[in-house]
Amino acid sequence: MTDTPLWRPNPQDLQKSPWMEFSRIAGELAGQSLVDPLALQQWSITDREGFWSALWDYCGVRGSKGERIIENGDAMPGARFFPDAELNFAENLLTRSGAEPAILFRAEDKLRRSMSWDELSALVSRLQKAFRAHGVGPGDRVAAMMPNMPETIAFMLAAASIGAIWSSCSPDFGTTGVLDRFGQIEPKLFISCDGYWYNGKRQDVTAKLVDISASLKPAATVIVPLLDDGEAVAAAVDGAVTLAAFVADHAAAPVVYEKLPFSHPLYILFSSGTTGIPKCIVHSAGGTLLQHLKEQRLHCGLEPGERLFYFTTCGWMMWNWLASGLAVGATLCLYDGSPFYPDGNVIFDYAAEEKFAVLGTSAKFIDAVRKAGIEPRKTHDLSSLRLLTSTGSPLSPEGFTFVYEGIKPDVHLASISGGTDIVSCFVLGIPALPVWRGEIQGPGLGMAVDVWDEDGQPVIGVKGELVCTKPFPAMPIGFWNDPDDQKYLAAYFSRFDNIWTHGDFAEWTTHHGIIIHGRSDATLNPGGVRIGTAEIYNQVEQLDEVAEAICIGQDWDDDVRVVLFVRLADGVELDDALMARIRSKIRTGASPRHVPAKIIAVSDIPRTKSGKIVELAVRDIVHGRQVKNHEALANPEALDLFADLEELKN
Repeated sequence: MTDTPLWRPNPQDLQKSPWMEFSRIAGELAGQSLVDPLALQQWSITDREGFWSALWDYCGVRGSKGERIIENGDAMPGARFFPDAELNFAENLLTRSGAEPAILFRAEDKLRRSMSWDELSALVSRLQKAFRAHGVGPGDRVAAMMPNMPETIAFMLAAASIGAIWSSCSPDFGTTGVLDRFGQIEPKLFISCDGYWYNGKRQDVTAKLVDISASLKPAATVIVPLLDDGEAVAAAVDGAVTLAAFVADHAAAPVVYEKLPFSHPLYILFSSGTTGIPKCIVHSAGGTLLQHLKEQRLHCGLEPGERLFYFTTCGWMMWNWLASGLAVGATLCLYDGSPFYPDGNVIFDYAAEEKFAVLGTSAKFIDAVRKAGIEPRKTHDLSSLRLLTSTGSPLSPEGFTFVYEGIKPDVHLASISGGTDIVSCFVLGIPALPVWRGEIQGPGLGMAVDVWDEDGQPVIGVKGELVCTKPFPAMPIGFWNDPDDQKYLAAYFSRFDNIWTHGDFAEWTTHHGIIIHGRSDATLNPGGVRIGTAEIYNQVEQLDEVAEAICIGQDWDDDVRVVLFVRLADGVELDDALMARIRSKIRTGASPRHVPAKIIAVSDIPRTKSGKIVELAVRDIVHGRQVKNHEALANPEALDLFADLEELKN
């Protein structure tokens, strides 16, 4: 830690920013000065009704706010925000008209397209009519296995316009990975691409699409062309039609918006699947909209017409976050494919050519650019870039330094952290505060974030559990197929009563910032992508050679790498051929992100007396930490097999 910040806000720019404009408005409402960002933060969690109501007004939410702001406001879960309000999420995103681009799109070096605001609205209108023709109404699910392309945004908006619930994943997921997710929510429509590009190569999806569509049995499967193979793929899949055929009978007209409650379900996102098939997390239209408007308008300072980019797939919550930039009137810059094809400059080429104002990426990407010796500061005109955000995993202090030395010396670097659970952030950038090396600037407005020790006491300067002590609108409605909220309560509220426990190890700094030290649960998080161990076991344990497996995340090189331990069948050796088969099985059945960096054979795997394998205990042993619960294990001697392994030192 250093006493000199890496960045300070420009006073003239700050005074003109949405953050300061809102601070002055809030101060008038509160009858006190709130230009100090710490004072504004404190007011936002003390007078929550005043804050969330003022935010609604400032951001110009389209809809009726209603009389009540918060009902049952101390219950977590149970609090209801804007219980009398009515709005439509899509109406709040389709904010503009005209020929200006709403969306820019690149698929590696294979394709460049733009879609104007008028073209986007026209497509949403046609899709909305086609949805209704297929019987889709409020509460029905629409699922998509799609690249990050303009049509995906349009399909989502069409679903939201009529109150249907949207859920998506990326097309690199295997059949099992897709069905483990969408099979639970029984979508009425299933949307897929005809393939996609990755690392310059065509990736075919036809075979798995046949199996997925047959299993889901939707009213229709719609094939969106990216490789220009739409008709051939549609012909191979029972009940499939091309996008052109799907909308052929429906002319564009003004979009009709269903007025729905604030808490109406908008998205279903998925947990990592650590303890079984992924949990289906249901997010509300109003909570998602208001939270994203707050983060993008105030914390990011996003203005209408600016270019907003985030490197994401449709299987990550940052895609949902990115889409909300339309609500500000920003132009979305979409990219699908490898961020290193044809080389590590491709994202910076895009940023320079299209004049990104906000560039979002991952800590792993920043580190990879640094290690590759790429210095965009010397090679690219990034004069339009004022904010660079990093998420997925904690950004290392070296990563902070590199951004200012290698990318842009006067950019506002905002390391952010939150997750699928809240489809937004707990802690993120604050434009009125300095950036300190290795630190996230602070909590989001309205987010009563704290760090507690094991006894539930607030701590400063030491690691503890990241918690949120008061309800907020972006809390999930609940989990799908969880009628008594048992899974929902167990996920976030079992550690401390009426307190959200997020599963991050965190620490307050002397600058009122936050350092995230990693996950405190068993979820794997390589490259910032949440991965469930059960999804890996479901694949690898189908192999006859593997009797049993256990998987952990090992802290490595400022990130996390997946390590798979296998107990093999009698007489089987772990040679190169078997390791290749294991990796191939995981890659095709789950996704490339699930493939372990290390595969190591062990003779036994520790388990509890009830027969459950103990991932956290193995992870602690690998990291040299003491395991305190030996008495709970049926075979505690097996832990010794994982200690001080040479294979994990390189």
